[in-house]
Amino acid sequence: MDAQGVLHAVSLHAHPSSSKPLSTTQLRFSNPLLDLQKSLPTSPKTLRTTTTFPRIRAAISRTKKEETVEVVRQQLENCYLIAGINYQGLTVKQFQELRSSLPESVKLIVAKNTLVQKAVEGTPWEALEPCMKGMNAWMFVHTEEIPGALKQYRNFQKEKKLDTNDYTGAVFEGKFYAPTEFKALETMPTRAEIYAKFLGTLQGPSSSLVSTIQAPARDIVMVLKAYVKKLEEEGSGQ
Repeated sequence: MDAQGVLHAVSLHAHPSSSKPLSTTQLRFSNPLLDLQKSLPTSPKTLRTTTTFPRIRAAISRTKKEETVEVVRQQLENCYLIAGINYQGLTVKQFQELRSSLPESVKLIVAKNTLVQKAVEGTPWEALEPCMKGMNAWMFVHTEEIPGALKQYRNFQKEKKLDTNDYTGAVFEGKFYAPTEFKALETMPTRAEIYAKFLGTLQGPSSSLVSTIQAPARDIVMVLKAYVKKLEEEGSGQ
């Protein structure tokens, strides 16, 4: 059978009621590749628009990361302690309740470890590196009352029974404290206790003053700072 006969047979199969064969222009075969090509945008302007979207998304993502790093750097100012908290499994409601329970001097920020690490690079806070893993919420303490700040989360943790959502580590005065060492931070004397201790030392026998001087340098500095601040407050009140 020649080509004309094939066309005639196909046309009769497609239109059995018609005895007139379809012409080659009327007979159309589906070509998937051709159909796909026709569905693609052919205008150069359209092509530029479709290829621009990924670049825009990448730029927005980069901007958000830079903003997060800047926010963390701002929190480093006048910061006395930074602690990481494992927030994996916390609900949005629990996280909001936690934030509202903290005093104004304590800020809680959720940021990727890599971004926090970039923000603290070149500062004493680099000591946070051991807890730069997992899902961390970062607590920035802007008060010398360290035990009180840490206690706020301990109370919340106990109330909500979040045993697995513990502190992952902290840095205070350039030193890293592992979760097992938090007792030293949570039992530090308060400012009122420091005042009482220093005043008692001044009013007591010389042996008490000697024992205070022989205490760790950090404790002496804290005592002196507290005493100086007390004198300044008394002077401004006159």
